[in-house]
Amino acid sequence: MDFQAAQTRIVTDEQAALPACVMAIGAFDGVHRGHQALIRGAVAEARAAQTASVVWTFDPPPKVVFGRAAQLCPLEEKLARIARLGPDMIVVARFDRLYAGRSADRFLSDLARLNPRTIHVGADFRFGHRQSGDTALLSHHFKVNIAQPVICAAGETVSSTRIRALRASGRLTEARALQGPFESAAFLTGRMLTQDLRFEETTP
Repeated sequence: MDFQAAQTRIVTDEQAALPACVMAIGAFDGVHRGHQALIRGAVAEARAAQTASVVWTFDPPPKVVFGRAAQLCPLEEKLARIARLGPDMIVVARFDRLYAGRSADRFLSDLARLNPRTIHVGADFRFGHRQSGDTALLSHHFKVNIAQPVICAAGETVSSTRIRALRASGRLTEARALQGPFESAAFLTGRMLTQDLRFEETTP
């Protein structure tokens, strides 16, 4: 199947279903260089396998919902940043305390509707009520690829936490370097690459 000519479809987790895919999962707050490497890996694998590439993300990011962090970028910017990386579908799961209370098995069942051949995640990925699910549990159900950390010029791991710390200390140039450039033209291009189906009544 050829998915590469279409725009990136944006759907909710309730709409999402596919016969096969390669998936990347994460909060992807800020879509920094580490996130970009993870997502590009999933997209490249999907294209090589001639199957759909899917990015599953959460809005707001879980750490924001529980008051542990400030959000790095609004959802529309996050979607535009992700779309520029070339996935066929972005799944947006609305994250709140009710969603956080779902069991790990429920989340695994949601993923199964997309029949992922491989799931790309970070090593610290957790899911389900009280973060009861981890990469070990995920790998019992699906083939899992754990992304390698991306190291910045200062020798530190690129992470949303580090970007927040840099912003808080006024080191905005360094923070932007870890996220990667994203000017207004890039935002508009990213928006043009998407087809938002979240408010459609039927499953795409």
